[in-house]
Amino acid sequence: MKSLVEKIIDKLVEQNKTLSFAESCTGGRVASEFTSISGASSILNGSCITYSNNIKHLWLGVKEETLNNSGAVSYECVEEMLYGIKNMASADYAIAISGIAGPTGGTEFKPVGTVYIGVLTPNTSVIELYNFKGNRIEVQEKATKKAIKNLSKMLDL
Repeated sequence: MKSLVEKIIDKLVEQNKTLSFAESCTGGRVASEFTSISGASSILNGSCITYSNNIKHLWLGVKEETLNNSGAVSYECVEEMLYGIKNMASADYAIAISGIAGPTGGTEFKPVGTVYIGVLTPNTSVIELYNFKGNRIEVQEKATKKAIKNLSKMLDL
């Protein structure tokens, strides 16, 4: 039985579409899920791990104003990350993730486990806020799986 990632790859190959990722708190885990599958190179243009605010700004064009006013863990930042990676990699589809994996970094308003996940398609974008429970690795794994699941839903898989 094919995995969800394999089904996504098959669907994008069939549509002759491409996919790219801009990851922060997941540190490349989404890209790793895809690159572990033979054939991913036919749809995956590239991916960025944009961990620091400076790199989010320099590589993806996230506005300094967004980072200063809303923060890296925000709807606004993930939206700019989506369009930044789409443009940088000339991708049809994109996933962007930014959050707080912990165990440090959380605040009263953005506790550990706060993660924004965005998916961009040629027609729309959806950005959702999640509050994952668990240790650092668990938060990263849950965010990775949710991002893949969200893309699969948008592809009607």
